[in-house]
Amino acid sequence: MDSKIEKILNSDYIISFGSFLAQDNKKVKDAIVQAIAKKDAQFIYMHPIDNIDLKVFYSQLIKYEVGSEEGIASMLLDTFVDEGSSQIKEYLNELDIGYISAESSAGEEEFEEAKQRSKDKMSKCLIVGRDITTHSRIDNIVKILSAIKKYSDIDVICLDEQTQNKVDSSTNEDIEEIEELASYDGTVVYTIYDEEDCQKLVGSESFAKIAKIKDKDEVYLNYNGQRVKKQFLINKDLYGTIALCPILDSNISFLSKDYRYKQVRIEKA
Repeated sequence: MDSKIEKILNSDYIISFGSFLAQDNKKVKDAIVQAIAKKDAQFIYMHPIDNIDLKVFYSQLIKYEVGSEEGIASMLLDTFVDEGSSQIKEYLNELDIGYISAESSAGEEEFEEAKQRSKDKMSKCLIVGRDITTHSRIDNIVKILSAIKKYSDIDVICLDEQTQNKVDSSTNEDIEEIEELASYDGTVVYTIYDEEDCQKLVGSESFAKIAKIKDKDEVYLNYNGQRVKKQFLINKDLYGTIALCPILDSNISFLSKDYRYKQVRIEKA
């Protein structure tokens, strides 16, 4: 990780993709903050959840729908790769950016703005977080990220070492079509790792209304025949309908498995 931190510290253009940075990796967040201070770095934060701890640091926020990371990766490829192999060109030519933009709720103009911010920047990196590593389409996303690394001037830094190795060693440019986006309506929770608040579920007032629960209620999260008990707390700095669900690193429940977002049924305890 030290070499990755060094790269971030030396970057003057940084995109964070699929990482709830303040909670996911404090060292990486601190390195970004230093790069902004010392290198006047542009920082583009891309995530379905806005992060109050990053608001004063990011130059641009690109919010996208839960589950749409494969499409977002393709939009990054389309934005930053001008000259690729014949396979990559063919993939981009057949890409329906308008459809992907509509499905992911990430505007084409937002990516144009992100590209504009990269002008005259000399050292660029794309930080890839745990959301991508746990995505069901990770194998296809790896091909896309590998193409970005190979055919653009952006270095791809994966916070997960196994994902990094896959991106670095990938030679397969046969990128598959993007799968139709699964629906994440209703009550969705997002797993973060936090030892202090691992008994809590933290959400907005909007989340509370949808879940029909109140501040300090004891609740059960139900998912595929399993359930976990939490205390719900309203956080007025959170917006939208995704709640933060802190767990321990040692957690072995459904919350620690597969994709970090879970569509759960909530009932009062």
